[in-house]
Amino acid sequence: MTIIFPGSYFNYRVIDDDLYTEYQAVKETDLFNTVLFNYDHWLLNNKLRLTDASEISPLILYRGWMLKPEQYQKLYTELKARGLHLLTDPKAYENMHLFPNVYPWIKEDTAKMMVFPDGNVDINIVKQHFRQFMVKDSVKSTKGTAFPTFFDQSISQAEFDDKMKIFYSYRGNLLTGGICIKEYLHLKHYGNATNEFRVFYANGKIISRSRNSHQPEYTNDLPISFAKKYQNLPSPFYTIDYAELEDGSWKIIEAGDGGVSGLPPSQDVSAFYRSIYDAFMEQKRESNR
Repeated sequence: MTIIFPGSYFNYRVIDDDLYTEYQAVKETDLFNTVLFNYDHWLLNNKLRLTDASEISPLILYRGWMLKPEQYQKLYTELKARGLHLLTDPKAYENMHLFPNVYPWIKEDTAKMMVFPDGNVDINIVKQHFRQFMVKDSVKSTKGTAFPTFFDQSISQAEFDDKMKIFYSYRGNLLTGGICIKEYLHLKHYGNATNEFRVFYANGKIISRSRNSHQPEYTNDLPISFAKKYQNLPSPFYTIDYAELEDGSWKIIEAGDGGVSGLPPSQDVSAFYRSIYDAFMEQKRESNR
């Protein structure tokens, strides 16, 4: 297998600084080929450039910054024209990257949601369904910003529309899909931290299950049976984020494509990549039997 990473803005033959640790870990495992590409300039519609194409195996896993679905489709198509195949095809990428797409498969265990594809949210309709609710686009919220964490029944249409100007200013060119209104969940706190876990799945198996919100190690563990319930969603490589609620139960709070999901703070990076290799090489061995 080959891992393809974004190169630096100034020199695509050098790994992006923020991905250096992962890149080095991949090299140290000696299990993968690695290739860099001119991510920033390619997004500006320049020609796709790769480092040393002779070292690239036909099967490639993208590991880097988020791409909008149409950008991922473009990368997939341009690599395919060179005889190279991204492990995750565009449909699988959209299945997990866009929350409204994955929602039907996980709705039993996640917050209820309404989607406004054109972005025009009728606040009166929303208030008929939710006492408290949060806002995100099809990929991300604006967690940790000046945008309100949640809204309640006291919000008016005019006030909501005014607040949404802040939302759009934060998401900017990264805005993806329509506006999702989700039931607000009250998470359990341990001091100032919530208890969240990120689980990576590869080839229908859990390959990583790690604390993801800087919570202390003594917090309750994510039940493994709950994590295994969602190990066969329609993508070869994806993530699901789980959180403990105030009553001690667990809910899914996010999902994502595995190639563009960040690693948890406590992640053993080398072990993570060895697990990826083991998961997909097992698939290859089985197909060769």
